Amino acid sequence: MKIKLELFEGPLALLLYLIKKNHLDIYNIPISLVIGQYLEYLELMESLDIDLASEYMVIAATLISIKSKMLLPKPETEEDSEEDPREELVQKLLEYQKFKEAADYLRNRELDRNRYISRPAADCPGEVFFEASIFDLITAFKSALKEVPKDVFFEIVKDEFTIEEKIHDILHLLVDKERVGLTDVFRRARNKHEIIVSFLAILELIRLNEIIAVQHDLFAEVEIVRRSNVVSAA
Repeated sequence: MKIKLELFEGPLALLLYLIKKNHLDIYNIPISLVIGQYLEYLELMESLDIDLASEYMVIAATLISIKSKMLLPKPETEEDSEEDPREELVQKLLEYQKFKEAADYLRNRELDRNRYISRPAADCPGEVFFEASIFDLITAFKSALKEVPKDVFFEIVKDEFTIEEKIHDILHLLVDKERVGLTDVFRRARNKHEIIVSFLAILELIRLNEIIAVQHDLFAEVEIVRRSNVVSAA
């Protein structure tokens, strides 16, 4: 079954995410580092049967082409005048970032700044959260599987656990607790197959607007909350 979610962003969003996560200079992108992580994310999403748009492969091919050009020896007479093969990609990223920031600004105006506040608890009134991106979710999932041998991870998931059962388990967790960290969800899993099914169940609950993934700060721990327990800061 292919998973296709509206919450998935495009390949340029993934590149910007990797640049910010690694604190890189967008004008001087270390292609070898970025392409390795980019392909790792694509491989992970494909292994989960997530439907990737063709644009992801186009950007992957672009990164590989740039890396190849940068590995070619430069003629001595052209060292200073030769165009940086990364320049066109950088311009695309800057343009995408500009439009994304403009779209975010308009959305934030509509939602009175795009922030989310859990309904105040007695011990932490007015606690503010920000909605996590799909790439934050995948990063948390990667961390949960970092000890799993690669040859074992890519085995077909058995029917020992179903997405429907995990959806029920996750919603039950959110009855007892207002927020649950993704690490807590994955820690409850008895094996790697259960981790994978739990992750797919979380994606399905987000798609169904049953839960929302939030963070205190950029790249912070991702937590899930019932959407009915979350209100905008408006």
